[in-house]
Amino acid sequence: MKELTLDLDIPQQPEEAAEPAAEDTQPQVTALEEGQVVDYITGKAIKETPKEKVRQRIARALVHEHGIDPHDMARDFSVTVSEEGAARKRSKKADIAIFESRLPHTTANLRRVVVCKPEPKRGKNVVKLREPKQARNDLAELQELMGNEDRPQCVDGMWTDGVDFFFLKKTIGDFGATFEDRSDWEIAEGTIGSRTVASHQRLRRADPDMLKIAFRRCHNYIHGNEGMPKDAAFWQFLYLLFAKMYDERVTGGTGRGRFRTGLKEMFAEDGRAAISARVKELFEDVKREYKDVFKPTDEITLSDRALAFIVSELAPYDLTGTDVDAKGIAYQELVGTNLRGDRGQYFTPRGAVNLMVEILDPQEDETVLDPTCGTGGFLQATLKHLRHTWKKEAGTLGFPDTKEERDRYGDRLKAYADEHLYGADFDPFLVRATTMAIMTLAQTTGNVFHMDSLAFPRGHLAGVELATRKIPLGEEVDVLLTNPPFGADIPVSDESVLGSFRDGLAKSWGRNKETGEIEASTTSTPASMAPEQLFVQRAIEWVKPGGRIGIVLPNGILSNSKPMDEAVRRYILERCWVLASVELPVETFVVDANVNILTTLLFLKRKTDQELRNYRMGTEKPYPVFMAVAEKVGFDRRGNELYKRQANGDIVVETTTDMERLRIRGKEVTRPLTRVKPVIDNDLPTIAENYREFRAKYPVPGTDPRKATGVKA
Repeated sequence: MKELTLDLDIPQQPEEAAEPAAEDTQPQVTALEEGQVVDYITGKAIKETPKEKVRQRIARALVHEHGIDPHDMARDFSVTVSEEGAARKRSKKADIAIFESRLPHTTANLRRVVVCKPEPKRGKNVVKLREPKQARNDLAELQELMGNEDRPQCVDGMWTDGVDFFFLKKTIGDFGATFEDRSDWEIAEGTIGSRTVASHQRLRRADPDMLKIAFRRCHNYIHGNEGMPKDAAFWQFLYLLFAKMYDERVTGGTGRGRFRTGLKEMFAEDGRAAISARVKELFEDVKREYKDVFKPTDEITLSDRALAFIVSELAPYDLTGTDVDAKGIAYQELVGTNLRGDRGQYFTPRGAVNLMVEILDPQEDETVLDPTCGTGGFLQATLKHLRHTWKKEAGTLGFPDTKEERDRYGDRLKAYADEHLYGADFDPFLVRATTMAIMTLAQTTGNVFHMDSLAFPRGHLAGVELATRKIPLGEEVDVLLTNPPFGADIPVSDESVLGSFRDGLAKSWGRNKETGEIEASTTSTPASMAPEQLFVQRAIEWVKPGGRIGIVLPNGILSNSKPMDEAVRRYILERCWVLASVELPVETFVVDANVNILTTLLFLKRKTDQELRNYRMGTEKPYPVFMAVAEKVGFDRRGNELYKRQANGDIVVETTTDMERLRIRGKEVTRPLTRVKPVIDNDLPTIAENYREFRAKYPVPGTDPRKATGVKA
């Protein structure tokens, strides 16, 4: 990452106490060789095989979702199994063994076992998910490890290859051991025999990777088993996701609403029919509650089998209580895969979105707008940024939320999304996708308008009238974040739109033959313009004086010598203070948008009328501008993660301590977990930190309208 600063010569503590941690005896790995990974259970460097990738993901989920202490797990634990029909016995290894909390790792204390297999290769096709009856050979292997009467305390088993997940519950009766198919493990950790239907349905917070897998499994099940195209499958999934969120809201997240499965329902025809009836009735209530989001004709058309499968996947999760980062990552990945547009819409990579929000630092009393919101990445990141800010202020950043904190932060996010968070897009499908994303994070639909932001405040689309009242140009918006559509292949040629920009950039620009200076033609106007040029003007017009702008632009608009591009730069310098410029490498958009495009993140602050007059009179003083060039963004052109390396090529690792809620003998406690992980080679977080240091030395230029009006800056 290259960083430089230029002087432009232009006119101017946790609420809940943690139980003392057990002595962490994990070896401290200092570096990783090629092809190695740090084991989440033991902390040792191990070879990263396809099977190991699945095992590591599951081990992490057992901690984050089920509250199981890593000290109560073991990898490759040997158990003795009997040969069928013979007296001989042999040894077999459980990929992950889970023991009674804080007891020795012996067969007598074994409670759960996990079998992990390599993830099947997908290729270009969806992997068709199997049902338990189709996986009897795999489940027989799991039953062997769980044992019969010889291991009565080992009652739960899981088999997974990262795509299929099968769960067994063992019960000992008068005629020996029987194994029941289950849709999931019980959430409660405690003594055997204490588990009930109610404890099974107690909701759990989701691990980010596992939530991504659950979302993908649901979508792929619809696509692969219902004969639906990907986009139709996507919308069916979103209907059910919205129903799940609504059910949590009206039931208080107890898990006893209508979006649930009984312990055996999904494996019987009449049980699946009952699930289907409950959820379809629930969706009718959702449509009545959210008339602006859903049409009367929207309906769930899935079979009872598919519907039961999706409910069984989502029902165990407490999506309201799950961290907004986890929900945002899972949702955005699925949406981006299915709703890539064909109108120059390049959905902004998460790292760039986070950097832009970090630099502009929106506050709880500030109104944020993305006029080309796409799938809502900037709006979601704003909500996450606010929550992180609140936790920093409370001294609880890095600690899992208590129930009181979840409720309090949830209420604040909902209030913010209702009053201060706005989005708009020309594509009605993206408007719905963003609305659902905000609902997922903030328990409200927010304010997302279906309209053409370049035509605003004119236009025929449904969102224009309300947007005109809520976010008129230049009056309400404090922070504008956007990644507008790019390209000369999608020109804006409608005169009803261009006419709004004729007093600004929508002119025919050329160079004076005598002075070489650019000037607008007095005899002609352009018949079309690239949308990003117009969006620069619209962004500046939309924020109030003193408002801040973060915009993604192709590099050419900031560096080409063409008169049109120079006119855009002159327009920016006249009307705005330039806060920062961050150039991104081509890899940034190759992975997410499949296009080779060099881009820059430009950060601006709109000048007041007096500051504008100072510029035009030549009395504005030079000011420093933060500039950086990101060379690495954490992944290569194929989307593979990039790690920092030592001089000998070994991967650099770092030790992190996370606070996790674990269940120790049935009691939930908060304890620190120290883990070693490879360091991602990503310049963007460093750039954000350097920008904060830069601003500590060089305050934001221009008048601070918040101080001028007595508002806390």
